Amino acid sequence: MLRIAVQSKGRLFEDTMALLSEAGIKVSSSKRTLLVQSSNFPVEVLYLRDDDIPQSVATGVADVGIVGHNEFAERTEDAEIVRPLGFSKCRLSLAIPKAEDYPGLSWFAGKKIATSYPGILKDYLQQNGVEAEIHVITGSVEIAPGIGLADAIFDIVSSGSTLVSNNLKEVEVVMQSEALLIGHKGMSEEKRAILDELLFRIEAVKSAEDKKYVLMNVPTDKVADVVAVLPGAKSPTVMPLAQEGWSSVHTVLDEKRFWDIISRLKELGAQGILVLPVEKMIL
Repeated sequence: MLRIAVQSKGRLFEDTMALLSEAGIKVSSSKRTLLVQSSNFPVEVLYLRDDDIPQSVATGVADVGIVGHNEFAERTEDAEIVRPLGFSKCRLSLAIPKAEDYPGLSWFAGKKIATSYPGILKDYLQQNGVEAEIHVITGSVEIAPGIGLADAIFDIVSSGSTLVSNNLKEVEVVMQSEALLIGHKGMSEEKRAILDELLFRIEAVKSAEDKKYVLMNVPTDKVADVVAVLPGAKSPTVMPLAQEGWSSVHTVLDEKRFWDIISRLKELGAQGILVLPVEKMIL
């Protein structure tokens, strides 16, 4: 049985549970229960505060955990990064009152900075030769300058709307963050085998993200031209249709390039273009 530590609430919780569900792992998301076993996979989920997850994995209380890179970097626990997961993306940034002129990092010299991430901030300031006072608080860091508790803040930024609503502006991005799958270094071979199967499922889910399965009818004499513009996983599938002179072409397209490629396909004579979502993709 593999024990995985998961944040008990918030956006990371929701994204994690969605990933497990897409990977075919059934787990109750009841917040009244600390430890829940999957009904169809040898894994049990331990619901914890996000800042407790790195230590629980490092000490072996949990075998693996899903936590933000920001929390993992702040806690400096002895666990291994198994895989970045690509969701719950944000950044850790320095922000100051909107009305302040900002000449550069020198602005922070002698200032008081409120944060919930003193370790990361201390290292950053030292690396840049800036001496400032770090004021550690939890909760609503962004209100600190407005109530006179600090001159600036160092906190998580996603859309930036919270900064705007508190008359702050982002001036320095210190680190980018996303969800990480971290693991205990002393995991047994049996548990690593379960982790490998979990990773296989996660890879299938992540590989399918932003992908579309596209089917189209193409004049046979234009198939070579159509294939030339299709960036398929390996190569497009081409099959003859019952109507002579026509072929069916199947491929997988990345959504970022989708509309540009579809327009080019239409110009080459493609018709009856059918676009389907891709749920899983085994490479």
